[in-house]
Amino acid sequence: MTFVDGITRVAVVGAGTMGNGIAQVFAQSGFPVALIDPIPAARDKARATIEQSLGRLVKKEKLTATAAQEAARRIAIESELERARGAQVAIEAVPEVLPLKLDVIRRLDDLAAEGAVLASNTSSISITELAAATRRPQAFIGMHFMNPVPMMQLVEVIRGHATSDGTRDATMELCKRLGKSPVEVNDFPGFVSNRVLLPMLNEAMFCVMEGVAAPAAIDEVMKLGMNHPMGPLELADFIGLDICLNVMNVLHDGLGDPKYRACPLLKRMVAAGNLGRKSGKGFYEYGADGAKRVVAR
Repeated sequence: MTFVDGITRVAVVGAGTMGNGIAQVFAQSGFPVALIDPIPAARDKARATIEQSLGRLVKKEKLTATAAQEAARRIAIESELERARGAQVAIEAVPEVLPLKLDVIRRLDDLAAEGAVLASNTSSISITELAAATRRPQAFIGMHFMNPVPMMQLVEVIRGHATSDGTRDATMELCKRLGKSPVEVNDFPGFVSNRVLLPMLNEAMFCVMEGVAAPAAIDEVMKLGMNHPMGPLELADFIGLDICLNVMNVLHDGLGDPKYRACPLLKRMVAAGNLGRKSGKGFYEYGADGAKRVVAR
């Protein structure tokens, strides 16, 4: 029996966009999941988001109604981190704020089962630094899922300095059991996905700030000329401008190169609370249903 075959309890901490998606794919793959968040509104939104996501999969005939109901029943949405006790897989998916992540990871280290895989869904922070907060850095690894998690195939699997071969192998097997395609990358700021993607989004923001073109025009150029399914500014709104800023700051601090300097317009928009789709306004404005309505500037 492999490590994955013996998993009877998974804990995901953080019920935001990434956390609820991660919980859903585990549940769809037959694993009981505790999705943990202390904020009532986050738990309520996660519950509704998972129901809607499963419903869409049923409508698209990618999942049967029975399978969707069974997946929903496997997810226990909890308020207390104590519910992670005994988990054989524990994944931190809280906001990209280092002190918060370290606090959650230390507590998961105390609660998770012996022999558990401890993972972070961080999109840019050093796995080695996070692992050092635990008593078992050899069991710590990065599992960077892509958004939206139920639909996207890629999981970046990031080894820290002390991550064991066994932890890496178990994580790769687990990703495949989830129906994902794991790709192993090394522990550098931003890994591969965000080191390539975020500077492009940041440069599009500089184009807006410098008056090169309006957001809609920039997005159309990239969609029609570069065959991107979504323009860089609409994608930034989808990711969350606060997350974009956090990742740019990690790249700039970690690599020390001025080419990773966050666009001043991005900083100003985040300071104003214009975070993109989740706040209703970013480079575009969004209706209550999340649909893009009008160009914000």
